[in-house]
Amino acid sequence: MRPLPLSGRLDVNRFACPALSVALLVALAPLRCAAETAQHPLDALTFQEYWAVYDTMKASGKLDAESRFAGINLHEPPKAEVLSWKPGTPFRREALAIVKQRRQTFEATVDIAARKLVSWKEVKGVEPVLIADEVEEAVERVKADPQWQAAMRKRGITDFDTVECDGDSPGYFDTPEEKGRRLQSVHCSQGRGFADAGGHPIEGLIAVWDSNEQKLVRLIDTGPVPVPSGSTDYDVNTIPSRQVPGPILVEQPVHGFRTDGNEVSWQNWHFHFRIDPKMGVVVTNVSYLDGGKERSVLYEGSLAEIFVPYQDPAEGWYHTTYIDEGEGNTWGGVASTLAPGADCPDNAVYFDSVIPTSHGTPWRRPRTACLFEREAGDFAWRHSQAGLLTDSRRQRDLVLRMITAFGNYDYAVDWTFEQNGTIKIGVGATGSVEVKAVRSRTAAEDHDGADGRYGHFLADNTVGVNHDHFFCFRLDLDVDGTRNSFVNEELRTERLPAGNPRKSIWVAEQKVAKTESDAQLTMMMEHPALWRVINPNVKGPLGYPVGYEIAPSHNAVSLMADDDWPQKRAGFIRHNLWVTPYREDERYPAGDYPTQSRGGDGLPAWTQANRPIENTDIVVWYTLGFHHVPRPEDWPIMPTAWHEFELRPFDFFARNPAVDLPREH
Repeated sequence: MRPLPLSGRLDVNRFACPALSVALLVALAPLRCAAETAQHPLDALTFQEYWAVYDTMKASGKLDAESRFAGINLHEPPKAEVLSWKPGTPFRREALAIVKQRRQTFEATVDIAARKLVSWKEVKGVEPVLIADEVEEAVERVKADPQWQAAMRKRGITDFDTVECDGDSPGYFDTPEEKGRRLQSVHCSQGRGFADAGGHPIEGLIAVWDSNEQKLVRLIDTGPVPVPSGSTDYDVNTIPSRQVPGPILVEQPVHGFRTDGNEVSWQNWHFHFRIDPKMGVVVTNVSYLDGGKERSVLYEGSLAEIFVPYQDPAEGWYHTTYIDEGEGNTWGGVASTLAPGADCPDNAVYFDSVIPTSHGTPWRRPRTACLFEREAGDFAWRHSQAGLLTDSRRQRDLVLRMITAFGNYDYAVDWTFEQNGTIKIGVGATGSVEVKAVRSRTAAEDHDGADGRYGHFLADNTVGVNHDHFFCFRLDLDVDGTRNSFVNEELRTERLPAGNPRKSIWVAEQKVAKTESDAQLTMMMEHPALWRVINPNVKGPLGYPVGYEIAPSHNAVSLMADDDWPQKRAGFIRHNLWVTPYREDERYPAGDYPTQSRGGDGLPAWTQANRPIENTDIVVWYTLGFHHVPRPEDWPIMPTAWHEFELRPFDFFARNPAVDLPREH
């Protein structure tokens, strides 16, 4: 759906917390408003700081009437400064702004406190994310184009006000048409429904639009296909709600966690987080209190990129290969406002955030992250002797949740802190499935199998196209300090001598990765391995180096060919795991500017040098993914599908750190 235009001081104060009425405050409670003054070096930019950046850029003389912001984010201080910082002492605050100025792209660094433009440099040969103004311009101009209107009339559509259009980046396929252009692929749907106009696609008609030249390059028209007429609504007025008798009440008069700004303390855990307009929740400075000693675990963790390639080679579909964070963030923020009691439980505390518009002005987003304790009826551990003497302890978790919205999909990202020293990271995919209109009504009528070749029928004349989801997490683990190594512990079959009653066993063989190429790894069931980050300079009580394991669960690998352009552009999916030496400017696995990129950027480019990664500050990049063959049960709205992995202590503690949990709490 088309994004709403956002600009002006009147609009952006709409969600200013001091202006909320008492009734609205009660409705939104408990809500934690974004601090107006940064309290930590890694805090997100505040409302007033965005205005300082705006005023500084306006006064710099670098902008003109056509300048638009493709992003304004915190420019993190050097890691050494953050690690040495003490609460109450000053710290630097800088912003990095990406400016699109006609055909040029600039990066600006702003000293917020001094209101000074520190640097202004052009970045040649790149395209920033599509901007809301560009999308709106493309949609309006395409709908006014006589060729497009004629193609619509050929399909029996004459009321263009019922047509919803959107523009997205078409990727890159090395065609002459793409060279030197900033393109959008404009596709449309028709519907009068409550929720999902995308469920009524106008198939076979794509407008290729040049945003720089502001003109229609080409109209792809492969012929009329009936627009699906079935209802795609899922609101309570369309589908009556079932009866769910007996409410389950969650009452927590006193939260078990403490917050100080965006710093959280809970059950020996201490961490900081911010809500980033591009990446969502970024978890930082994670430590665990062990025997009175604060031990570092993770300096920074974030969902650094999402890649969703669809698997239909048709003229209007082959380009549908979204690099969501890098090219699909059209107006400054991915956060979705959370619904109390549904997106998060009744005992949750909410946090709002601030995002920039394409004009550089700030906009408040209420309830964009939540924090809550959860008891799911699980036990942390138990043991029974003779089936009679049972000792069991209840498990309680702390969950930091954010839900991001990328087009038709919603992704919940959970950072779950457990009492046993584990951090579980989960992604829940839901939303509406991207569909294709076809001539056959059902699979039974698809006699030659052509309509359902690249997907699965979900409803009449509606096929959900096969696709993948890949989520790459950037994990700057600092296990008891910054000097770490990566261990790949392979589990191998060992044949036993002839005299042994057993024929074989398996053994664990450790290999410390010396360089980046040693740590480019792919999960294989037939070749299992344990992956972990260790500190070779700190030994545990049994003499092993302390460590944390990256423990996958379900995962997938790409099935696309290596020379396929989407595979090259999202080269990070070549392996499930990469390890690089820490560099503050290496943050996005598909590169800083993946829009219409030619491939090879990000992780593939950085690791070509095959840099040393032993006993140094390292970053782990873990990609989890799944192949999605849509099913009727995903329609009209998809049940949430969860995929997870864990950061699990390994030789980090002397014993089970949850052994001291009380019998009742």
